[in-house]
Amino acid sequence: MHENIPHIPVMVDEVITYLAPRPGGVYLDVTFGAGGHTRAILDAEPSCSVIAMDWDTVSLETHGLTLKEEFGDRLQLVWGNFALLYRVLKREKIKHIDGILADFGTSQMQIADRAGFSIYRDTPLDMRMSPSHQKTTAADVIAFASERELADIFHHFGEERYSRRIARAIVEERRKQPILTTGRLASIVTHAMPGERGRIHPATRVFQALRIYVNKELDNIQAFLTEAIRVLNPGGRLVCISFHSLEDRLVKRFFKEKELEGVLTVLTPKVVTASEHEVVRNASSRSACLRAAQVV
Repeated sequence: MHENIPHIPVMVDEVITYLAPRPGGVYLDVTFGAGGHTRAILDAEPSCSVIAMDWDTVSLETHGLTLKEEFGDRLQLVWGNFALLYRVLKREKIKHIDGILADFGTSQMQIADRAGFSIYRDTPLDMRMSPSHQKTTAADVIAFASERELADIFHHFGEERYSRRIARAIVEERRKQPILTTGRLASIVTHAMPGERGRIHPATRVFQALRIYVNKELDNIQAFLTEAIRVLNPGGRLVCISFHSLEDRLVKRFFKEKELEGVLTVLTPKVVTASEHEVVRNASSRSACLRAAQVV
């Protein structure tokens, strides 16, 4: 359960440095999660306010209400998908924002609590971040995608070098019996591999690829970035934290394009990563990449 998984927000100091909350400013945390970054923003500038958004109602109910009791009117909780940012803000009658934070990582809580995310717990192969937004599960993809489609998913979204071999094994195994759990899928992938690969579980990239595909994560990020610069005030800042190269490349490319168009000023010429001290304290920060830009 949530309370047994200590969720530590990544790169908090760096987030505050680049977001630079101003007195009276209005800031939007589009990936509220357990509220660690939202709390940090509210603490950093006592007169600012934060709109905390998440498409996971459990996160908002579990952690948002606790923070609301503490910070009162300075915190507004909003349910929604950041890919639909403009529509959500219009619904809430919010016109402009001074800064936006997006942490694209899947939290330890989601991996621990939700069906289908963890390789290490045998649960139904679901992987939907928000079942109310999505109908297709990872089990559906594994059951109905062709061998070629599976290989393409694993290669494109997981950068898995053995994508074809794994796809072939999955198709062979699903003919014998439906693949409905994380345990069975992880086992099939592991046995399809030519051998263990270092410190990560052999099925890590396949699980990542399925999660990204099921939740349309890259499409959502692209849509979010486009909407974010529409709602930010002049001088407003956009801070993004990515956890794998596909996300980071997308953010880097978007920032560079908008800087050439004269829309943004990139504040991070080089990607910002977690300090050695933080990596020791919080292993999940090891792959975190932060980029920030300011609206001209």
